[in-house]
Amino acid sequence: MNDRIAKILAQMAALEDDLRTAVHEQESRMFFQIKGKRVEFERSVKAAHRKLKQNFFRWLVTNRPQNLITGPIIYAMVFPLMLLDLCVSFYQFTCFPIYGITKVRRANYIVFDRQQLGYLNFIEKFHCTYCAYGSGLMGYMAEILARTEQYFCPIKHAHKILGTHARYQHFLDYGDAADYEARLEEFRVALGKDQ
Repeated sequence: MNDRIAKILAQMAALEDDLRTAVHEQESRMFFQIKGKRVEFERSVKAAHRKLKQNFFRWLVTNRPQNLITGPIIYAMVFPLMLLDLCVSFYQFTCFPIYGITKVRRANYIVFDRQQLGYLNFIEKFHCTYCAYGSGLMGYMAEILARTEQYFCPIKHAHKILGTHARYQHFLDYGDAADYEARLEEFRVALGKDQ
């Protein structure tokens, strides 16, 4: 990768971090404060949330029928998700120490905070819990796989692919064999310094 591209990628990453921080600060100032694991809303916001909450029976009657019909299929997926979670976590906890890779912190990806939203009824909170688990698990797994890919084969593909992880942009260009072994070792050493 040439210096200009590396510099642009570094600037993009810095801007993305700045944007995430600014959006989070704005949300926090406007609606809520995070105190430990609790999210606390202003009193007026809590009252507005309670007024918006739909009771279960009204929700059931106004819900789309296709959502109710497909519910068992969707929620049956929790079993393969849990098995995947167990396998990926086992892999990380057994292999990452051997490779010298910093472990991925599961709590950074699987976050259950939507239950604190007063405008959701218990069924909607259940849906949110399921989605937070599934989406968070995919992010957690993607980061474990990204670190594994960085350790074993930090090389970009010849073809453009969609949905690459953040580490991919820093990988070696396809076909760039100059000092491959030394550069591979640099990637591996960097994995021990990740947080």
